[in-house]
Amino acid sequence: MRIALFTETFLPKVDGIVNTLCHLLEHLARRGHESILFAPAGGPCHLEKTRIVGLAGVPFPLYPELKLVPPTVNVLDELRAFRADLVHVVNPVSLGYVGLRHARRLKLPLVASYHTDVPGFAVRWGLRFLYRPLVRFFRWMHNAADLNLCPSTVTQRELIAHGYRHVHVWSRGVDSERFHPGRRSLEWRRRLTAGEIDRPLLLYVGRLSPEKRVDWLLPVLDALPDVRLAIVGDGPARPQLERLFAHRRVHFTGYLGGLDLAAAYASSDVFVFPAANETLGNVVLEAMASGLPVIAPRSGGLLDYVVDGETGLLFEPESPGSLVAMARTLVRAPDVARQLGEHGRKRILHQSWERVLDGLLEHYTALLDRKVSSGRSISIAGRVQSTTEFRGALHG
Repeated sequence: MRIALFTETFLPKVDGIVNTLCHLLEHLARRGHESILFAPAGGPCHLEKTRIVGLAGVPFPLYPELKLVPPTVNVLDELRAFRADLVHVVNPVSLGYVGLRHARRLKLPLVASYHTDVPGFAVRWGLRFLYRPLVRFFRWMHNAADLNLCPSTVTQRELIAHGYRHVHVWSRGVDSERFHPGRRSLEWRRRLTAGEIDRPLLLYVGRLSPEKRVDWLLPVLDALPDVRLAIVGDGPARPQLERLFAHRRVHFTGYLGGLDLAAAYASSDVFVFPAANETLGNVVLEAMASGLPVIAPRSGGLLDYVVDGETGLLFEPESPGSLVAMARTLVRAPDVARQLGEHGRKRILHQSWERVLDGLLEHYTALLDRKVSSGRSISIAGRVQSTTEFRGALHG
């Protein structure tokens, strides 16, 4: 197959979408498929066998690390020269619209994957008035696709309830050899605890931005003064969080990757994940593979994996006090925490990237088979004719 991908975010930015795309490009190369990726400029020109076409974008005001490529960009000639069999738009907004428009022009099957609850994030950013317009806009965008993919059954039900069509689950994988309890390291334990290796160590991994609610961990530290916290990741909220946690037993590592990240997981005791609007949360799968019990909200796509009382503990998503109570429970019962972590790893062992990405290729193949069996190009659902329509959908 020849797959053309359009994404709103890619390297050097680091997040769950970029992580998933990197695994996908590696998998396409291993399976002998050809691919091209259209992305905001600033990253590599190639990854594995995939050519990366970098396009100039402007910073998104609410999220400066996110560069939005104007929806008027025209890469039709490059897409035509690549001779794509199928177009896949990843978390489509503006560049995704370009892919969507070109797929219609070339009469190519279109896949759209939903990764981020942007309407829910807008509420967390204090922009509740944008919630309904954003729901309408993303529904319009996704309903122009022949197939919509999302990372969890929880998200699938939510999207269907909002009127999305043709929604199937494309989950996420985890490397259970890299993320393994055996990566536990005394050196990393010392680093993450500032030498206080005997204190209980809570770990957060992820982007540092308002919707992740990392600040919710402050009352946990207030209630459990003997506990240490390690925060792995970076993002626009880091300066504010460093001020908030100043003079607390907290260590900020910045971004970690590879075996350093694996060691950080395995050298900790409990994984805490306060964010309540996650469509899945790749870091939750990595924590479970590393043998950590997970404390997470009773909401979002992670409910496909975090089973309350079996692989972790769930707190009420709008109650900081409930989060404190769950943390207190596991800190005071380390044997229970270890047992939950062991169960979590067993639950996640089957969730390999190879299995998950082969499932995506099956979706691609089924869509192309439908095209062949029909004897004509698949018509992309909905009307996508101009940037006027794009603006109309955006403004409701």
